[in-house]
Amino acid sequence: MTQTRVLVTGGAGYIGSVIVDQLVGRGSSVVVLDDLSTGHRAAVARGAAFVQGGVGNRELVEAVLEREQVDAIVHLAAFALVPESVAQPQKYVTNNVTAARVLLEAAGRARVRRFVFSSSCAVYGHPAAIPITEDAPQEPVNPYGETKRDFERLLAAYAPAHAMEVVSLRYFNAAGATESRGEDHEPETHLIPNVLAAAMGKWPAVDVFGTDYPTADGTAVRDYVHVADIADAHVRALNVSLDGRAPVALNLGTGTGRSVREVVDAARRVTGRAVPTHERPRRLGDPAALVAAVGRAADVLDWRASRSSLEEILESAWRWHRAHPHGYQQGEGES
Repeated sequence: MTQTRVLVTGGAGYIGSVIVDQLVGRGSSVVVLDDLSTGHRAAVARGAAFVQGGVGNRELVEAVLEREQVDAIVHLAAFALVPESVAQPQKYVTNNVTAARVLLEAAGRARVRRFVFSSSCAVYGHPAAIPITEDAPQEPVNPYGETKRDFERLLAAYAPAHAMEVVSLRYFNAAGATESRGEDHEPETHLIPNVLAAAMGKWPAVDVFGTDYPTADGTAVRDYVHVADIADAHVRALNVSLDGRAPVALNLGTGTGRSVREVVDAARRVTGRAVPTHERPRRLGDPAALVAAVGRAADVLDWRASRSSLEEILESAWRWHRAHPHGYQQGEGES
């Protein structure tokens, strides 16, 4: 089964723009739907059509699906800031579940056959065991994770009745950059771009939240995976034969965890610059470690992260941030 006409929601965002690049590079006909609330128009490859709008706009979504004769959807459009989700849970439910349901139902009416969902390891909450398998209990500890879990469940309930094949991809920590696409968030909450901002002198110091975790060096451990590897998994998920199987969920990670201190130390080596740190108390709800079990993605997609050593991730992000010191302002990054 080869999909050729793909709708990418959130395709002007960090991960979505890299997915669009890879799809266009492989000859797919791609249309991006993005409201630009957090994405950047300049991040969308010229080879893709662009529609500005939200996934909850039923009339717009139905018109795009009909006009473009979409075969498959990659759905990334969602709010994704954990602290904000705690402060404004209804905002997250409205966008990440209610509006996404509008998209899903429109896809069913348009007879879209493949739906690839951008999910998250946040669905697991505080895992009982490391590495985390896809069969681990889904017990999210914040509204963001709850919305990802809830939409996965909605997909699982809806898809079989509409002959729709579903793959939910549970990202661990997306990081790194390609030559023309990188992280440009406001605010920026991810560790690696903030570490590099400190190396560039944009920040006085990097906050290290928690130094008393039950880990080797006391700081939190995460599984960092290169954004280009994540994008590759989506391309595979669109094209892999699922043989009509039930909706499937797959972890996207490396199977290796790196601590905050390890990231900071590696950034110092890669950049050759000082990276000051400021130790702070743990943040509420942060697990000590999140590391993926990666066997199922290998089995189903024939996928493993191949560009995701910590050094490769940092070097690629460092190149991008130095080449794009103002992010996507003034059209930087368009290609």
